[in-house]
Amino acid sequence: MNVNDASVLEMINNLIASDRLNKNQILQVVNLASISSSIKELKDNIKWETFRSKY
Repeated sequence: MNVNDASVLEMINNLIASDRLNKNQILQVVNLASISSSIKELKDNIKWETFRSKY
């Protein structure tokens, strides 16, 4: 997905808001969005990735 596309950014923002993600998780989602081909695939990738916090 093209993270510079307005509709993709809106989907990512909705995902961030609904899941109440922290800064590290948001960065991970953006990285995963660039390699995902759809929002469904992005959600699947998020489930497989382990979010790690520095603190």
